[in-house]
Amino acid sequence: MRAELGELEREVLQAVWRSGQASADQVRQALRRPLKESTVRTVLGRLENKGYLAHRVEQRTFLYRAVKPPAHVAARAVQRVADWFCEGSVDAVLLGMVESKILSRRDLRRLVDKIEKDDSGEK
Repeated sequence: MRAELGELEREVLQAVWRSGQASADQVRQALRRPLKESTVRTVLGRLENKGYLAHRVEQRTFLYRAVKPPAHVAARAVQRVADWFCEGSVDAVLLGMVESKILSRRDLRRLVDKIEKDDSGEK
């Protein structure tokens, strides 16, 4: 899965996430800007080629669904930022977020709780 997405690709992917699955026409109607259905189909195809979407055919209509949930795609984007700016260190990104007051004490507590829960084998 490649992380780089253009603005329109992100909008289309978000529309698919919101609906769970959608046809090109349903995505077109969900977008904030007027586009031709052929343009939306092209973007959907690009997102599928990049590994973000998959489709099935129902009565000759392509129905698209996201391959990964938003949090997984965001995590990959954070890894890419870490690679670009912090020599791959996600720790450095997180520390920067704490120092910049982007992550609160509550956010950090939830992260620690999640890590401890996962380490203990709980689901």
